[in-house]
Amino acid sequence: MADTGVVGGERVAEAVAGAVAVLRTATDRDWAQAPAGRVEWSCLKTAEHIASDLIAYAGQLAGRAQEAYVPFEIFLEEGTDAEGALQVIETGGTLFAATLRSTPRETRAFHPYPFRSANREGFAAMGVAEVLLHTYDIAQGLDLDYEPSAHLPEYVLTRIFPEVQPGPDAWRTLLWATGRGDLPGRAPRTGWRWSNNLVLPAERLTLQGVTPAAAAELAAGGDGGFAWVEDGPFEGTREAAGMTLKAYEAGVHRPEFGLFVLVRREDGRAIGGMGFHGAPDEDGRAEVGYDLAPSARGQGYATEALRVLSDWALARDDVHSLCATIEPDNAASQRVIARAGFVRASVAEEQAYGETETGLRLYVLTGRTA
Repeated sequence: MADTGVVGGERVAEAVAGAVAVLRTATDRDWAQAPAGRVEWSCLKTAEHIASDLIAYAGQLAGRAQEAYVPFEIFLEEGTDAEGALQVIETGGTLFAATLRSTPRETRAFHPYPFRSANREGFAAMGVAEVLLHTYDIAQGLDLDYEPSAHLPEYVLTRIFPEVQPGPDAWRTLLWATGRGDLPGRAPRTGWRWSNNLVLPAERLTLQGVTPAAAAELAAGGDGGFAWVEDGPFEGTREAAGMTLKAYEAGVHRPEFGLFVLVRREDGRAIGGMGFHGAPDEDGRAEVGYDLAPSARGQGYATEALRVLSDWALARDDVHSLCATIEPDNAASQRVIARAGFVRASVAEEQAYGETETGLRLYVLTGRTA
């Protein structure tokens, strides 16, 4: 199982090393007077921003901040030149990479976009993005050629840009996604934010949103960056990961309506998957599904998670009802769905949801009326 903290640290270190190698070829220039690309800063101010972000992200994770940013910023001393700024970036990168490697898997710290927290992998992706994008800005201002290794922008896109359909070139897709470039067939993007994964808390579990990167690993037979119980993940979770990946590749993925992995609080072990078959339709209907490793069944975990997921969904303005289809002889799943408040669909409800697969029973949980 790959340690996402170690991998994240490696990606940050690689991004910083590549950026500094390019920018160090122009340290004889006056960065304070050269504007940086499309941002409203000088090249020196942009370099200061990169360093500040790296150290701030390290501070968020190291301090386990939960409610707001840790209240500090760093600034370059007056008179710092380009070489001095690069030294601070290198220092910030080293500190951040070390923090990522030493941060426990289940740690989350405050970040406002969009769900007010991020894990170590999310922070790593944000740090890599800051380095790549602002190095590009500085390079534009200094007339330097800069293009990072393709796996670095791909690392960013598949973790904090889940709504962006992948393109044939990850670097140019990331530039387009952040308003820095054009892509054939896509309108210019003028507004954007990071999109860290959603985590829903339950009493004994957390429901952790699966990123496109994790979905690809799970669908291919890997662990998706989670520490699974010995008999997990079960086949339904891998199939759901494949559905998530297909939606992402097609550009229709809405991460809050994707797959969640159920992680036990007591030991940090992943025990199953639960989520939606897609975003709600025009009538506010969405279908749910779930799958537990055999060793985790019969302990009420699925019911607990389904109640939390259903409450979250039905509290939204775009969801009015949920449904699930279950095989007639699957008594255990029927008990789960009943305890979570779902009821057997009426003939009218079955017609409203459309024909279900032959032999399956439809269960419905209704919230607000449309």
